[in-house]
Amino acid sequence: MKNKACEGTPSEISAPSLFESPAYKRSRKAYLLECLFEYFVSMIVSGVFLAKLLTSIGMSDAMTGIISSFVSLAFVIQFLSVFVAQRIINTKRFVMIFYMASRLLFMLLYLVPFLPFAAKYKQVVTIVCILLAYFGYYFVSTMLYKWCNSFVDPNHRARYSAGKEKISLLSGMVVSLALGYAMDAFEASDNLYGGFLFAAIAILIFAICDFICLLLIKGEIRTPIDKEQTPSIREVFQNTLCNRGFVNVVILTVLYNAAVYTVNGFMGTYYIRELAFTVAQVQLLTTAGNLLRFFVSGSFGKYSDKRSFARGVELALIILSIGVASVIFSTPATRLLVIAYILLYSVSMAGLNQNLMNITYSYVDSRYFVQASALKNSIGGLCGFGASLLASRLLAFVQKNGNMLFGLHVYGQQVLAVISALLFVAAILFTHLVIDKQRVMKQ
Repeated sequence: MKNKACEGTPSEISAPSLFESPAYKRSRKAYLLECLFEYFVSMIVSGVFLAKLLTSIGMSDAMTGIISSFVSLAFVIQFLSVFVAQRIINTKRFVMIFYMASRLLFMLLYLVPFLPFAAKYKQVVTIVCILLAYFGYYFVSTMLYKWCNSFVDPNHRARYSAGKEKISLLSGMVVSLALGYAMDAFEASDNLYGGFLFAAIAILIFAICDFICLLLIKGEIRTPIDKEQTPSIREVFQNTLCNRGFVNVVILTVLYNAAVYTVNGFMGTYYIRELAFTVAQVQLLTTAGNLLRFFVSGSFGKYSDKRSFARGVELALIILSIGVASVIFSTPATRLLVIAYILLYSVSMAGLNQNLMNITYSYVDSRYFVQASALKNSIGGLCGFGASLLASRLLAFVQKNGNMLFGLHVYGQQVLAVISALLFVAAILFTHLVIDKQRVMKQ
């Protein structure tokens, strides 16, 4: 299958000497550290930490899963960037305003339990904080990604991404363990709210560091002439949604998001309640997974640079599908099986996180990267959130019936894992039979 978008002249790639300039080197190092502090914040506002916060204000398992999947719904806001991106003069300033506002909202999230409101009002405030925080972040995330990656040699983009990831993972292991043990210590001393305050302060510190890193990255200021030369909305859609190669990437994203959000958002409460793991134990297992991810990240980067981003995605999907399959057989009596999911999920992210972003470069001209990524993430995110809504209803149904389904005693998360595994198989086959056959662009 031939991607017609590849038949034109590729976008001009800057000379290698430019990538070795002091400003470019400084920008790459600052972006590397920025991703590190962003990763720290993302750990605190997801997984068992978020599950602990939500259960403390009376959220059900089903609702916790939906809220954990808000990140997929927030992707829809990226659709607005299709219309906004080409009108921005100062990308750096625009990104920093929205980006830092989202960090502060994440911090406020852990202060919600202190509000003198009834539980139902705290739940509403929590939902609003999470939505606004993710909306602010994802509204500018593709702009930030293109801006910061413009200082990276296209021939080493996957390896640079792997290097960023390895540093984030290595540092994240220490931070996640420290936070996990701190949260357990506060809870053991009957001072869980002290743990929430500790998390809020940590987010504030990481946000300040993040802000400093963004300041150090070389700005991308567009002149009025550049603005006049930006593509029209019609041209954007012709080179994205009318581009068969890109549409296939969108289909892959839909399958992937549906598979992930069918089960992943509901695992935090499953670890803590049904499987009786402590926060520190989950973080210890997550750290072990991240350690494995650290060792394979470089190999994934080299593999993807050598073969293709699609091949990297395919391999990672196979690994993740095996992990999801282990959840199908995980019960309180066989709870150790879920360790395979925790470990393999982390390993698979080494090949999924960056490759699913970089794959857009393979089939869409870089002039439309921001808009193409926004469209892809918006459509995939909306489908992912829809999958989480359906999954939450199925989970609530199984739990309401005493964890019985078709006469069998099963936990809701096991049922969700079956559906997720089937979706992953479909994504793997589509990647192998369709995406991998497409001609790619090097830009």
